[in-house]
Amino acid sequence: MSGRIVEKREPLLDVQDLSVAFRGKRVVQGVSFSVRRGETVALVGESGSGKSVTALSCLRLLPVAGGNPEGRIMLDGTDVLNAPVADLRRLRGGVAGMVFQEPMTSLNPLHTVERQVGEAIILHQPMTGAPLRARVIELLRRAGFPNAEDRLGAYPHQLSGGQRQRVMIAAALANDPKLLIADEPTTALDVTIQAQILELLEQLKRELGMALLLITHDLNIVKKHADSVVVMKDGHAVEQGEVATVFAAPRHDYTRMLLATEPRGQPAPVADDAVEIMRGDAIKVRFPIRRGLMRRVVAEVRAVDGVTFAVREGETVGLVGESGSGKTTLGLAMLRLEQSEGAIRFEGAQIQGLDRGALRPLRRRMQIVFQDPYGALSPRMSVGEIVGEGLAVHEPGLTSAQRAATVATALEEVGLEPGMGERYPHEFSGGQRQRVAIARALVLKPRFLVLDEPTSALDVSVQAQVVELLRALQAKHRLAYLFISHDLRVVRAMAHRIIVLKDGKVVEQGEAAQVVAAPREAYTRALMAAAFDLRAEAAPGLRN
Repeated sequence: MSGRIVEKREPLLDVQDLSVAFRGKRVVQGVSFSVRRGETVALVGESGSGKSVTALSCLRLLPVAGGNPEGRIMLDGTDVLNAPVADLRRLRGGVAGMVFQEPMTSLNPLHTVERQVGEAIILHQPMTGAPLRARVIELLRRAGFPNAEDRLGAYPHQLSGGQRQRVMIAAALANDPKLLIADEPTTALDVTIQAQILELLEQLKRELGMALLLITHDLNIVKKHADSVVVMKDGHAVEQGEVATVFAAPRHDYTRMLLATEPRGQPAPVADDAVEIMRGDAIKVRFPIRRGLMRRVVAEVRAVDGVTFAVREGETVGLVGESGSGKTTLGLAMLRLEQSEGAIRFEGAQIQGLDRGALRPLRRRMQIVFQDPYGALSPRMSVGEIVGEGLAVHEPGLTSAQRAATVATALEEVGLEPGMGERYPHEFSGGQRQRVAIARALVLKPRFLVLDEPTSALDVSVQAQVVELLRALQAKHRLAYLFISHDLRVVRAMAHRIIVLKDGKVVEQGEAAQVVAAPREAYTRALMAAAFDLRAEAAPGLRN
């Protein structure tokens, strides 16, 4: 926790008796809190508790289906709920910047990094040419984006999840806002970059007197960086107060549950007779760097550089490393969703040279859960249609009733009610959308599953549930997992073996317990220290 005493002056943001309904159902009810200059207030709670809806209401960014929020929201002296469009434009970006939860859907897939950050600047400041480019580079560097000059021409799909999140942070800070609303700002970031981003936000608060409304499910971040906390459950603020008080003596049972929950245990041992499901030998993936009017290739990014590994049935291989280290790119290459060099064998057969038609019958046996659940789910399809789409392709003989029953079972397995199949992705929280994505992947009973940050959008209690679910499904069906994550607590609970990547190369690999407890390489030790030092800060009796 920051430990700083915040002066009790007039609030920059004041929310009183906020209520929001979707299709007549109240999702936020009677929530009140305030944020003062230089103060960090955290909204915490499980998926679907109303955190993000509350944050979006502060800038009147709710979809039309949300109707008009009721209550009173004052931002820098402006009545947000009754403000005209011109005042809202001034507030959005000028007074309050916002970092959204899903970077892939918030960034325009057709615009470069330079253009997207530049647009955030010129909406409020007249600037063009070299000065604008210099400001873009400065903001990207501020947000911890490495080699900013080389990636100005990159598009969102060419960036890792963590890099996309940093582009969003750079855009949100473009006009030095008085208030930053950050909806899970470090969800996609590894532990070392997470610490850098949070320290950056602390530095900006000190320099600019900026206030921060932080929406997160990571209670360790709240303990270390927030001054006050508002705990939400089912749309209500069940407890709030100074962080030190709430964490030391929580009054509500729900708050106590959140503080006590984390992924625990270990995966079931791999059977002695387990066969090799997926293998990659000397895998390489390269992306060209183009410059000039003719867009000539002047260099290349070696996203994956000669990686060799295998995954057996019933085994989980954890893939860890900082953002941009090549984790997701390697996972996509193994599924033949990214062009690569090297040999790839699935269930003993070479698949590297197969064309699209030859790969199609294999697709049901090797699936993926993407990092960004909202970007991976079609907004035009219901959840039932999304989960059942693979069945329609790979099991066309099923009747409508059989398909509906299979979809309902898949939804139940990931903790969703079968009746939710009639709803659409935008009606779910980030964590609920991630569970839909997991159900879609598991409904076809694959042999090999790439899990790309499958718990990153989930609160701690649901993380534990998903970890237990994935382990149970693995033990039952002897599934092989390539588990990509920056959350080393979850990796420790899921993985049999760990591979550590840096700049596309393997720097260390071995049994999970050994790599976590006694890492050999300095880079691995830095990752473990950053991850488990954060845990230590939240553990009773350890360093405060």
